[in-house]
Amino acid sequence: MKVKNLLLLLCVALGFSFAANAQRGVRIGYIDMEYILESVPEYKESETQLEGKVQRWKQDIEKKQKAIDQMKLNLANERVLLTKELIEEREEEIQILEAEMLKYQQDRFGPNGDLMIQRRQLVQPIQDQVFNIVQEIAVNKKYDFIFDKSADVVMLFAAERNDISDQVVRSINRSNKRKEATSKKEKREIEQREELSLEEENEVSEREQAAEDRKNEREQIMEERRRVRDSIREAKKLEFERRRQQLLEERQRRRDSIIQSRSGGGEAPPPASGGNGNGNGGGL
Repeated sequence: MKVKNLLLLLCVALGFSFAANAQRGVRIGYIDMEYILESVPEYKESETQLEGKVQRWKQDIEKKQKAIDQMKLNLANERVLLTKELIEEREEEIQILEAEMLKYQQDRFGPNGDLMIQRRQLVQPIQDQVFNIVQEIAVNKKYDFIFDKSADVVMLFAAERNDISDQVVRSINRSNKRKEATSKKEKREIEQREELSLEEENEVSEREQAAEDRKNEREQIMEERRRVRDSIREAKKLEFERRRQQLLEERQRRRDSIIQSRSGGGEAPPPASGGNGNGNGGGL
């Protein structure tokens, strides 16, 4: 580390010496690799997937450890009942499982384990892309030195105006958009955006974000209106069904009442045949 810092100071000293001779200032910039990685959606998505694997690996290790602890507890409780050969057999089995668990830990979390390998595979393509972009920016903007703020270089002060991390992120996003573009219109729009300066693109991005916010607000208002409308419709539907059911029940009660009255009291019998209606039998 000391050698690295010494070389850094030597480079800076040579730069200032060259500046004095050439009568121009040394232009120094820096990037923040951690910030750049966090700003790349593909990296964040892959990092989330890798974190899921890490949690599963930890759970596997915990299960193995619990199984070993249980075997040790069982052996301690049953030791007085076991023969010497059985005790040795149990202890050997525990040792084998412990060795397997340690190997699993090393295979997953060791210096050359799956975690380190997959993390390198995840970061390496973006680091290569950042390196190429930094070279391009350094040549085009005439930077003499560009450092990585998140690396081991001791940076006691860094003016924000020298931070080119956003330029790197911008270039990465452009590259990804060019790959995703499927139509000539999209490609032309991307090319037009690339011609803008960082400040101009930020203004355009702010306008686009404001437009997107207004769109989302309108959609929320429309969704709320739809929800209220659907709620009113549902209430009217329920009220209609309730009223319909009430009418059906009233109609059924009337029918039941008529049937009950007919079956209970019966109909009046017809008058006797040959009668004159005054209670006499038909004689003169």
